[in-house]
Amino acid sequence: MTTRRDFIKHAAITGVGLSLLPDSIAFAKDKDQKVKLGFIGVGLRGQNHLELALRRSDIEVIALCDIQQRMIDMSKELVKQSGKPMPQIILEGPYGYKKLLEIKDIDAVIIATPWEWHTVMCIDTMNAKKYVGCEVITGMSIEECWELVHTSERTGMPLMMLENVCYRRDVMAVLNMVRQNIFGEIVHLQGGYQHDLREVKFNDGKNPYGGGVEFGVKGFSEASWRTQHSVMRNGDLYPTHGIGPVAMMIDINRGNRFIELVSYSTKSRGLHEYIKKLGGENHPNTKVEFKLGDIVTTMIKCANGETIFLQHDTNLPRPYSLGFRVQGTQGIWMDVNKSIYIEGQSKNPHQWDNAAEWLDKYDHPLWKKYGNDAAGAGHGGMDWFVLNAFIEAVKRKTNTPQDVYDAVTWSAITPLSESSIRLGGETVEFPDFTQGKWMYRKNEFALTDAY
Repeated sequence: MTTRRDFIKHAAITGVGLSLLPDSIAFAKDKDQKVKLGFIGVGLRGQNHLELALRRSDIEVIALCDIQQRMIDMSKELVKQSGKPMPQIILEGPYGYKKLLEIKDIDAVIIATPWEWHTVMCIDTMNAKKYVGCEVITGMSIEECWELVHTSERTGMPLMMLENVCYRRDVMAVLNMVRQNIFGEIVHLQGGYQHDLREVKFNDGKNPYGGGVEFGVKGFSEASWRTQHSVMRNGDLYPTHGIGPVAMMIDINRGNRFIELVSYSTKSRGLHEYIKKLGGENHPNTKVEFKLGDIVTTMIKCANGETIFLQHDTNLPRPYSLGFRVQGTQGIWMDVNKSIYIEGQSKNPHQWDNAAEWLDKYDHPLWKKYGNDAAGAGHGGMDWFVLNAFIEAVKRKTNTPQDVYDAVTWSAITPLSESSIRLGGETVEFPDFTQGKWMYRKNEFALTDAY
């Protein structure tokens, strides 16, 4: 008897419409072209990408767009330091980015703006027939996620959410181990965003991190927009760092998919206590009521029987951790204690091995090849790899390794978790953004050392 899993494993993929690209783009042969790049949003995150782009000989930065003179000035200084030609500067308000999209020479656009702008900017960029590399997250609602999918499919233009943790060195080594069946059949995975963001959500209005308890119009950088989401929303507001890597390990959208989700939220205390501690009992912001629970816990069930546990924890004092756990029939990896245990292969039964030995042994080919190039890049080198993957896809005129289906699937966790919490912890159905194509697609993410 043929099982559904056997069918998925052996199904032919020819003719199922896996490529979003029209033939004229998908089979272009010029892989050595210089990518002409535009930037929409050059705040601190956009400047990270800009700095890396300016280091590369295969990128020409054509235009920079932002709404703040200070960010433009900081970006212009990066260009001057690089010795590269000064790009066109667009500083014309919230919709000035449309002028950038009119520049015909631009092949691809990096979007690093507040979350609420991502969907419309991605759609406008794809309609302008340009590749999109968008910072996390993409769609803020299920409707926006569907609109992104439909636009990408209609225009044939790829959308890559620039989720860098998929390229973290230990994560990629574990991905390598999963593919070599070291853990056996994968049963359960964990991840999350466990990061004390209080000094990101509040500052003195002049410096990006800490120094005060202002936000919104009185805040600077992320505090000027990100904190408002903690005021208005209760859910897993930032799931992609945790979900992206584990989704790739179990072939989500490529032979597997998420089928349902349930979320719970704790009470909200951390941000209020932080304001009182730094700003005093009488500070006006002590009266703000934050909807976001201090810890949001989400469980996801997958079509092939795995479960995934996610946590969002950004309002309380704690060291940084993404809380990864990959567990199968033969062993387990946990990043918090930096340990691995493989039955029959670890040094002692029921005792952890230091993960470093295993991770070195199974270091991913991409890191072996490009580790030196990534040295000094942001987030331990991850930023180099995610930008490189995007640029190489543009050069080769192929789909991006993290595609539009990944972008919306990972982003959809946020509105689905909000719905589940609002309904009192009710299980909600997960949309199939591939509309059935997940059964036939193959997982080709980071299979080689190409990009």
